[in-house]
Amino acid sequence: MSETPDVDGGPGAGPAVDGRRDLPSELDGALDDYTRHLRIERGFSLHTVRAYRTDLAELIDFAEVHGVTTLEGITLPLLRDWLWAGTERGLARSTIARHAASARGFTAWLARTGELPDDPGSRLRSPKPLRSLPRVITRGQMDGMIGALVDGAAGGDPIARRDLAIVELLYASALRVSEIVGLDVDDVDLDRLTVRVTGKGGKQRVVPFGVPAQNAVVDYLRLGRATLLGRATGAATSAAALFLGARGARAGTRSVYRLVAGLLVDLPGGGPSGPHALRHTAATHLLDGGADLRAVQEMLGHASLGTTQIYTHVSTERLRESYRTAHPRA
Repeated sequence: MSETPDVDGGPGAGPAVDGRRDLPSELDGALDDYTRHLRIERGFSLHTVRAYRTDLAELIDFAEVHGVTTLEGITLPLLRDWLWAGTERGLARSTIARHAASARGFTAWLARTGELPDDPGSRLRSPKPLRSLPRVITRGQMDGMIGALVDGAAGGDPIARRDLAIVELLYASALRVSEIVGLDVDDVDLDRLTVRVTGKGGKQRVVPFGVPAQNAVVDYLRLGRATLLGRATGAATSAAALFLGARGARAGTRSVYRLVAGLLVDLPGGGPSGPHALRHTAATHLLDGGADLRAVQEMLGHASLGTTQIYTHVSTERLRESYRTAHPRA
């Protein structure tokens, strides 16, 4: 049985996350120590550590090409040159901003641990990423989409019943795709119309849903889930999971992406076409209907109110578009 490679890329750990191995320079050693710090002391996920390490490995490569092999050589001009080189390569503003954030975190840690006398990254500026408004499905489009799923579920196919329940719950509770596939049967309270969700950072919250979602979930549990569970063989069984795949294992994020993308492919409008579009749609429709911003923040599981406020911009833009289209003096 093979072991997962260590993120630090230490001896015997196999290839490191970014493909570098047996790193010889002082910069490489500092990168190993920093990623270990992020993983063990900061408790960052493997995915987050992988992203930091990949960005900083690019910085180290750039530094070494320019003759810098010691920590003292990491200066503000070097960092600026690295970002500029990325701009010249056509990297997106969001990528440049992420590179700058990775560099700032690294140099702040070097200064804090005494590896550098000061923090050269503290004065590093980066372009603010262009923030596009999330895709929102109209109420009429949602009704049509769910109506098609209802018709499909009426045929008795267990996957069709499951798909209806997934979409109803995604839209009703504004869940992330990782949250909905992580649900267990016991997480859903069909009497109180609430679902217990484990979100980012392992934080739990209780989110309401409505009667249409309740009906879809009840129908799936009674007439669909048992059939799917019966198809499981050996280790593939996931008896606790709410949503199951065709072979009885817990449904994965990829299958939910395919489901929602297939439903949205023929709808007008640009932007992302995955499950997050339904989350954006639910939040916007809540605010359009008069829901309190902080209540929506709690429902979505956002740590910052500022993250939730993007949906107020969506509502305002929708109002402007309606005005431009309908008002005779627009």
